[in-house]
Amino acid sequence: MCSTTRVFTPLSQPDDHHHDTEAIWIPVRSGNIFVEPGGGLITGTEPGAGDGAHHFLGDMAGTPVWAVDMHDSSEEGDLEPVHLRKLYGRIPEQEWIVAGRAEQIINYERTHRFCGRCGSPTTSSPSDRGRVCPECSHMAFPRLSPAMIVLVERGDQALLAWGRQFPGRFFSTLAGFVEPGESLEQAVEREVREEVGIEVTNIRYFGSQPWPFPHSLMCGFQCDYSSGEIVIQEEEIVEAGWFDAHDLPPTPVGGMSIAGWLIEDWLRRRGNS
Repeated sequence: MCSTTRVFTPLSQPDDHHHDTEAIWIPVRSGNIFVEPGGGLITGTEPGAGDGAHHFLGDMAGTPVWAVDMHDSSEEGDLEPVHLRKLYGRIPEQEWIVAGRAEQIINYERTHRFCGRCGSPTTSSPSDRGRVCPECSHMAFPRLSPAMIVLVERGDQALLAWGRQFPGRFFSTLAGFVEPGESLEQAVEREVREEVGIEVTNIRYFGSQPWPFPHSLMCGFQCDYSSGEIVIQEEEIVEAGWFDAHDLPPTPVGGMSIAGWLIEDWLRRRGNS
């Protein structure tokens, strides 16, 4: 990951000084971020290409940041499209997170042009990120789906699973979306029970990560094995098992996702970092 870090301050509405000045532009189309050829995010007084709507995201070290909706017919100019996943490591991590924010805001603006209650065209709220219906006053905000992700420990071993979403043999931590009326800790207990059939205890918070694929907030936990034998949920899991730090299967360590951070922390605590 690039080392240069610029602090980003999220803001929902621009002030007068955010207009007509040098800015950071993040054109987005279908999961692709348009960047300088061979370089990073676009900086200038204009986005360089595209004629779609501009959506203010906030300040990056005092420089305004705008997301740009690149429609299929928008002119690309000399810009280079890079999928958000592949952009990781090419630009500083904070900028990559902001690029993910841009992709989610563009998708939200595209899919909430009409009221979900009465079907009338919506307008942007003047005070926050929401869109409001002028006919029935219904408000909609960007979709955010909380999900838990957890590393289960048993002595010096960790439970890792090969999910069906991975085309090759690749193991990671367990994860799942939080259901209505459920706490994060309850989601941990339920998902572990459903996916591998065991019970856990001593659930403790590790950290969180915004995950723009497509609109999740990953809430990381560590917990301890309590009881039961592994019985996989075959619709979700190909294989699962207990692994020692010195005998891991193909798995993320560090990298772009909180799954890798959980495993990296576990290895460090085992003295294998």
